[in-house]
Amino acid sequence: MDPPPQLKWSCAYDLLPSASLASKLPPGDKIILPQSALEELLSASRAGSFPAAAYASFGDFGSDDDTRQLPHPLMFRLLNPDNGKAVYAGIREFSAPEGTLGLSPFLSESLGLDAHDADLGTRIVVVAQQLPKGTYARLRPLEAGYNPDDWRSLLERHLRENLTCLTKDAVLCVPGVRGETFKFWVDKMAPVGDGICVVDTDLEIDIEPLNEEQARETLRQIISKDQSTSANGNSEGGELIFQKAVTGQITSSAYVDYRLQSWDRSRPLTVTLSGLAEEDSLDLFVTPKTPRQRAMPRDSVHVLANFNPAKNGVKTISLPATDAEPDSVESILVSIQAHRQPSEPVSYQLRAQASDPSDVDAPTNDDLDHGADDERCANCMRWVPKRTMVLHESFCRRNNIICPRCRSVFVRESPEWEGHWHCDKDDGHGNSPAGKAKHDDVFHRHRQCPSCEFSTNSLPDLARHRTSVCPGKLILCRFCHLEVPQGGDPFRPSPEVVLTGMTAHELQDGARTTECHLCDKIVRLRDMETHLKHHELDKVQRPKPAICRNGNCGRTLGGVGPRGQLGAGTGQGQEPSNDLGLCSLCFGPLYVSLHDPDGKALRRRIERRYLGQLMSGCGKAHCANEWCKTGRANGGLEARGSSSQAALPLVKPLMEKLQKRDEPMSFCVDETGHKQRTLANLVAAEKGWDLEWCVAAAEAEKGNVEKMRDWLQAWAPRKM
Repeated sequence: MDPPPQLKWSCAYDLLPSASLASKLPPGDKIILPQSALEELLSASRAGSFPAAAYASFGDFGSDDDTRQLPHPLMFRLLNPDNGKAVYAGIREFSAPEGTLGLSPFLSESLGLDAHDADLGTRIVVVAQQLPKGTYARLRPLEAGYNPDDWRSLLERHLRENLTCLTKDAVLCVPGVRGETFKFWVDKMAPVGDGICVVDTDLEIDIEPLNEEQARETLRQIISKDQSTSANGNSEGGELIFQKAVTGQITSSAYVDYRLQSWDRSRPLTVTLSGLAEEDSLDLFVTPKTPRQRAMPRDSVHVLANFNPAKNGVKTISLPATDAEPDSVESILVSIQAHRQPSEPVSYQLRAQASDPSDVDAPTNDDLDHGADDERCANCMRWVPKRTMVLHESFCRRNNIICPRCRSVFVRESPEWEGHWHCDKDDGHGNSPAGKAKHDDVFHRHRQCPSCEFSTNSLPDLARHRTSVCPGKLILCRFCHLEVPQGGDPFRPSPEVVLTGMTAHELQDGARTTECHLCDKIVRLRDMETHLKHHELDKVQRPKPAICRNGNCGRTLGGVGPRGQLGAGTGQGQEPSNDLGLCSLCFGPLYVSLHDPDGKALRRRIERRYLGQLMSGCGKAHCANEWCKTGRANGGLEARGSSSQAALPLVKPLMEKLQKRDEPMSFCVDETGHKQRTLANLVAAEKGWDLEWCVAAAEAEKGNVEKMRDWLQAWAPRKM
């Protein structure tokens, strides 16, 4: 590999205090230089020559002719003379005060600088140095236990957004999606040297443990995280099987998590928590896992929850049918938690089952549960036979009492009645002091969102915020395929977020460009879906390609290209040169350089060709033409018209149809044309596309069936 062209420029600058860069602190390995540095770089570049592909532009700094002489990207070697440490960096902008240099936190740490070095007059030497494009790097974690879901996407995003160069023996700090930081030592790179450029290159990265002891520790931590049984005695959780109950217990306020992978999506789903001895012992949380909901359900992060007292030891949460969007809901996440530390293990039974739509929140009608001879007791509101009403009322009024607010009936002097309460702020009520304390804690205690300025006095309100507009909500980005915070301003969302339905992170990440696989245009990732819809609209309006009239030929009249170009062979000898509707290859044997204004000579040549096929055959092993002696023999059919006397009556109907363009002709073709027509008929029989498009696909993809289907999917309109 040829070394990159070099600029001969260097200068020493005073370190700019980080406090003065608070508003525009450069990220990653970027530096801020004064504008005089740009002028000096331009002067130095005029003495050298750089290939056109290496040109860069810096907007308003200088004229276009001047800035075109700078290589892209600009790279520098930074040296701290006090300790001899060096690192490679890219440029952010040329806006620093004269004689000063702004460094990112990563570069300051790599050069061994701290916050007081700027006050001590530390100077940094900056040397322009272009690095070769990197092809390989080996990173070693500095700590054990690193186990994110997708290293590739995490590193790709960090390198793309923050780094221009990689320096050998430097320490990279890669932020994770949940606030953690992963530190890596750059151990090896290719091409071999002190640094490589990571811009516009395909970089292969290996991640290897620092040593065997670290590898064993990482494996041990991963295994310990995967072990489902908690050390505190809680049940193990794990997979929840549809329609099958699981039992467990909770001995602490930790969560027990379950995951429902498959269920009947066409019917509503009910998650039931039963077997509760105390009405306020456990809480139930449910979150359908989608690209917009990734976090495990918790008291302050959930989509559905049941904080209410259990009725007869049962709590339920119902979800609507999800068959309308089967791909969006990956699984159902279920969590159980004891709101307070239980004094003894709390047992439970959990079950996920289908329910009929009429059963979900169906009202009950007590009027249907009595006979004609029954009468309602005015004290307990129960229906009893009229003949026993006097005895029942006498007993009921002595022993039962009804709450005037919720109309619940209790036994006099029972613990439930003694502990019965109603909230003064809402409709909440319960039967124990612990339930009242829990209600106040859940619904009437001030809560602050940890990711933004939102505050509320209710856990359900906080959970609703953290699963909707909160910038800290985890999503699965459709572009970088990482679980990342969605970002944005929950109080003043941008118009782009509202109109596109994307999150603030996706709008930023989707600004990257890629090449459309259909038309090779450069399109932003966030606009690709709309761009492809335009292709779909164009497909609907495309006319069918004209195919060869020969029923045995698998070619179009004007040719076709691999990117759907109809008439791609025009001008290259494939355009039709006849009025019969035959392609150039099928018409070739009939062509004679003879003046024939009436076409009589052409008709005689066609008749002779038909007679020759019937009487002598073409002799081709692949022939399947039913109007050919060889083709009939290959197909196991009886020969017909072996003499001219017998063949002429057979050929006459074919000649009468010659002027009808919709009537096919039957000439023998080469093996390629035969194969293409056979495969086109095979794909057309699936009734997804018209025969004309199948023939065009066979010609474009040279008879490869899988590629034919891809071509048809991209360029051909489907049958209506």
